[in-house]
Amino acid sequence: MSKSVYVGLDIGSSRTKVAVLDADRRLLGYAIKKSGTDFSATASICLDAALEMAKANRAAIANAVSTGYGRANVGFITTHSKTEIGCLANWCRYEIPGIITLIDIGGQDNKIVKLDKDGRRDSFKMNRKCAAGTGAFLEEMSTRLDLPLEDMDGLARASKEMVKLGSYCTVFSATEVLENIRNGRKVSDIVKGLFYSVIKRVLEMDLPTEKVVMTGGVVAHNAYIFDMAEEMLGRPVIRPEFPQLAGAMGAAVYAINEKGASDTPDPSQPNFEGELL
Repeated sequence: MSKSVYVGLDIGSSRTKVAVLDADRRLLGYAIKKSGTDFSATASICLDAALEMAKANRAAIANAVSTGYGRANVGFITTHSKTEIGCLANWCRYEIPGIITLIDIGGQDNKIVKLDKDGRRDSFKMNRKCAAGTGAFLEEMSTRLDLPLEDMDGLARASKEMVKLGSYCTVFSATEVLENIRNGRKVSDIVKGLFYSVIKRVLEMDLPTEKVVMTGGVVAHNAYIFDMAEEMLGRPVIRPEFPQLAGAMGAAVYAINEKGASDTPDPSQPNFEGELL
């Protein structure tokens, strides 16, 4: 008989992430894949890949929780669904306890979640439906610059003279990028300016507490984002081992808690709505 495992499925608009945990909240397996146009099929593929890494199968799943943009697209498995904010907070209060500001930079949106000393959510804010400061923004800019997205981190790190962009808007920023290229500015300096605009946009959403952790796909693949954030904040920023899996792992922790203590109140759940910025 396979040992019971707990699954979190984070079906984002850009990437699908699945995490498999044991009852002690240890990560046994995971998978990440572009969500594509069939969320259900992608989630199913990721689930099987994560289970294979965990040396388990679907029969071993004791409980599963879904989250993210496509959290309703998991009809192939019985789950409960939770919000992305709730899952991020749930992960953070177990992994990094204490008063903290969690900054999540995803493919389509940014989130800032503040937790108190007991791991309860004090507040949260999200950007409006705009690509500014998100992974989609960097993807669009990489296309404009005709360079692979994975090369951007190294280019930004190599910059000696950053080009500051005046606009957060993706359309206007694209125009600025083209103008700077025409004026002979180095691509590395432009890319560093793009990274700077992402961090500046996020940090202007809310004033972070002393302890800051950053998660999400953008920070998972662009380590220089952390360096820039630390420089702008004037203090260290916590970089978890798996920044892109925070939501999926938080969902899996919900699955563990629901199975073992379904009547226990969830301290990460607030009594108010967050604020869109």
